[in-house]
This record gives sequence, C-alpha cells and structure tokens, in this order.
Amino acid sequence: MTAPTPPLAGGQGGADALRPLLDTVLTALRTGDAARGGPLPAGGPHTTAARVRAALGEVLPAHGTGDHEALTTLVHTLAAGAADPAHPLCAAHLHCPPLAVAAAADLAVSALNPSLDSWDQAPAASAIEEHLTATLAAELYPTPHPDALLTTGGTEANQLALLLARERHGPRLTVVHGANAHHSIPRAAWLLGLPPTLTLPTPTGTLDPHTLDAALTRTPGPTLVTATAGTTDAGLIDPLPALADVCDRHGTELHIDAAYGGTLAFSPRHRPLLAGLDRARSLTLDLHKLGWQPVAAGLLAVPDTRLLAPLAHRADYLNAPDDTEAGLPDLLGRSLRTTRRPDAVKIATTLRSLGRDGLAHLIDRTCATARHLADLLDAHPGFELHAHPTITTVLFRPTPADDDQLATLRRTLLHDGTAVLGRATADGRLWLKATLLNPHTTTGDLDTLIAHLEGRTHR
Repeated sequence: MTAPTPPLAGGQGGADALRPLLDTVLTALRTGDAARGGPLPAGGPHTTAARVRAALGEVLPAHGTGDHEALTTLVHTLAAGAADPAHPLCAAHLHCPPLAVAAAADLAVSALNPSLDSWDQAPAASAIEEHLTATLAAELYPTPHPDALLTTGGTEANQLALLLARERHGPRLTVVHGANAHHSIPRAAWLLGLPPTLTLPTPTGTLDPHTLDAALTRTPGPTLVTATAGTTDAGLIDPLPALADVCDRHGTELHIDAAYGGTLAFSPRHRPLLAGLDRARSLTLDLHKLGWQPVAAGLLAVPDTRLLAPLAHRADYLNAPDDTEAGLPDLLGRSLRTTRRPDAVKIATTLRSLGRDGLAHLIDRTCATARHLADLLDAHPGFELHAHPTITTVLFRPTPADDDQLATLRRTLLHDGTAVLGRATADGRLWLKATLLNPHTTTGDLDTLIAHLEGRTHR
C-alpha cells in the first residue's frame, strides 16, 4: 500500500491542515510547561539528555508514528526540557520571552516559507521588509537617506559593520574597542582578515574618552572605533557623545553596538540615554533582546543607503541585469546570506500591534522592574548590589560569599531548576547577573527570587 502524501502548510488547503496540528502543539506546550514546573528542568545536563533520549527513542524509525504523535512527543519534550524565558525566574541572558503576536506572525512565515533572495520568491515579504527597514532607519538617523539591513542578530550586524568599514579603508584597518565590547567585535576582525583589534581597558565598565584619545594618537593607519550601548555583562552605555567627539578630532569612524540598548530609542523616557547614537557611521540593533521577538531579529542601520553599496552581488538566476532594469527588486545586496527568512514580518506585526505607546510601555515597565529589584537587593542586609541598573541588568552577590561559593550557588540553582541567573566579573570579583527582559515579572516574582537565594545562601 502506498503511504499517503502528507499535507502542505501553504496553498489552498494549508490552513485547514494546520488547524488540528496547532491544537496538538498548543496542548503539548501546556503539558510540557506543567511537567517542567519551573524556569528550566531539574537535574542538570545528563538528566535532561537522558529524558530526551527516553522520550524520542529512534529519531528515524522504520515506520512513522504520524503527525499528532510526533508533535505531541517532540513538543512536550522540548517544553518540559526548556529554559523558558517567559518564566520570571529565567533571567540569565539577553534572551527575551517573545510576544504571542510575534510568534503567531512567525507561524504564517513558516507556512508560506518566503525566501528573500529574489523578488519572485517573496513579493509581499520583500516589500514589507523594505518598508520596515526604512522606517526603523529613520527612527535612528535624522538624515535624508538612512537605510537598514535585517540580520540574524548583533553578531552578524557587527560583522557587516566591520566589513563595510574594511571596504572603505582597506585591509590595514585597525578596530579599536573597549574591553567591555561584545566578543563578536574581535571575532569579526579575525574572520575578515583584519589586524588584531586594539582592546582598551575599561576599569569602570565603560570606555573612557581620554583613554580612547590617547590610543588613537599612538595608532597609525586607518582605524574604526566601536562603542557599546548596553554591555552584555552589566548593561552599561559608553559615553557616546564624548567618544564621537574624540573620533571627529582624529578623523576616525565610529560604530555603535546597540544590540541591547538600542530599543531605548523608542521610549521617550529612556531615549536620552542614547544621546549621540546618530553620530555613528553604523549601528547594531537587536530586537530579540529588548524587543520581544523570536530569534532572529537583528538590524544594521546606516545614515546613508550608499554606504551599503559594497554588498552588491550578482547571480544571474536571482538578479539578472535585465530583470533589475525591468523593475524587479534586487535583494542580494541586502544580506550576505542567500536563502533568508523574512523576519521583517513578525517585527512589523509587533510594531503595528503595539504602536509607539505600547512599545514604550513595555520598555519602561521592564526597566522599572530592574530598578525595583536593585532597590530590594540594596536594602537587604544579605546582599551586595554592584550598581543600580542602566537598562535591565542587575549585578549582585550574597554576603558573605567568595567567588567559588557564588559560582557553586548559581550551578546549584540551575541543577535544581529553581532559577536561571547569569554571571559576570566586575571590579575583579564574580557577581550574579539578573537580566530582566520579561514585562510580566511582578514584585512578587522578585521576592520569590530573593527568597530562593536566601534559602540557598544561609543554610
């Protein structure tokens, strides 16, 4: 007997085929979340791996189990073993809980499967992306012809920024950055064959303009300075106007990695923290951090679309010259990738759903929650607060505790499935890191986190 051909997600019958499967997925998400019962599965890596192996058995069985069984097993197993960023005690990384509306929009993208390497594969999706990137670029740069590219995240955006700078200044370009910069900056220089980057000390956590000035004075040849608006470890913002002034004096370009902090620009209350942002030759922004998008949702913005010209690329089967001259949009210069998912759809859906005021409310609420946690820890005799947060990252440590005890405490919380906290080194000591990105986190959730830490610290 010939096996039936499975239904497709798109086409005339796609929606009807998806509907019962979605119900199965949603049920498995719910049962998996209930089985986990906390921010991540208890038992550590070996226990989780054993549960996955036991649930899946053969990955490729001789005979299929059918759609509903496969979805029930895999989605339940995934959810039961997830580190769920929507749980208020999952607060280690710049890993946000996505909004339901963004995830729903992403479902439509998965069903239709457009690919943004040629217009005839994604007519509406390419127009949505063009409209979205123009809008976001104009929010960041008050210039006549700003532009932006969608990327897989901050790492790809930073790499593109360095690539474009290399094409302007040649392979001897030296990238200068603070020790607080994201690891993708020196890695991108290595990938691009540039000289080793010049790393400047940042003992206060941010790049000092005087230190930068001295470094540029003694560094021959073309340079590119990269500053950070939202450091990974502490969420700090470099003094952007002063750094831009230094760059102007030395005739060097400035790139700002605002992957974390860039969305503060959409909050009237917090936008002043980003003064000087528009003086950069390029900007990195990441909406799957403080933007509540499913991965991936990165952005590289520039003040003039002509700066993106080096990315132009020709493949006759995708953008033949006569097709371009006839009016078919040329999409290959919009990314280093060929096959490319239209991440613009979920972002545009979210922005339309929330509007300016709704997006600002989420940003302001999340920042306020971080400030409240810092206030609680600062007032508590059993904890030391490193500093009040600039964005939504709070560094703290129980007292008394040495670094080894602190590292063990964090791993114990992970093993027990109680809380997911990060770690960061500052002032020569190890600190616990709470990166708050969940706008639904309550004061009660923060009290619960502190209670868990008290219980583990003062046994």
